Amino acid sequence: MIAFVSGPVAALAPDTAVVEVGGVGMAVQCTPDTLSGLRVGQHAKLATSLVVREDSLTLYGFADDDERQTFELLQTASGVGPRLAQAMLAVHSPDALRRAVSLGDEKALTAVPGIGKKGAQKLLLELKDRLGEPLGTGIPQGARRPAATGPASWQEQLLSALLGLGYAAREAEEAVAAVAPQAEAAAADGGTPPVAQLLRAALQSLNRAR
Repeated sequence: MIAFVSGPVAALAPDTAVVEVGGVGMAVQCTPDTLSGLRVGQHAKLATSLVVREDSLTLYGFADDDERQTFELLQTASGVGPRLAQAMLAVHSPDALRRAVSLGDEKALTAVPGIGKKGAQKLLLELKDRLGEPLGTGIPQGARRPAATGPASWQEQLLSALLGLGYAAREAEEAVAAVAPQAEAAAADGGTPPVAQLLRAALQSLNRAR
């Protein structure tokens, strides 16, 4: 098992980071929140989980060991593969997922693309004794570290993240417009719009629109 990768970030895409390890570029699938903390040329250390299939080897990367462990535990539920587990972590932090499961919060799970009401009910039953109790206060994604700065605007980062999650360009653009007031309010207070939190709000708006 590859427990982590550490090295300079060679490239970034909407759902992938390439980390140079011993002269080899390791492509690592990451959530938008994890990617938002990375910058090309800067050193990064990502906890990883290797998913082996007959025709592929895919490395998934996480900001910390808690995210990786949650990612692996989520896949013990029937019907949850690595893509869906990653999507769940794109919307909710590990502790927020533990809280949702412990409280039987269907709405929190249906905010994840690909999970309907029946699927949420099934997951709540299967995961109840697997994820454990919340460790803290369910800190939202993106609040665990300062938002990274860079040339890409929050609109560009958010649009890329939504497209990377499989939404159509028109849906993604409408979702970006829906959260614009929230981003503008953060900017007016002198802060940087929190892309990860805006992503959660955008996904919720897309879920309500269905």
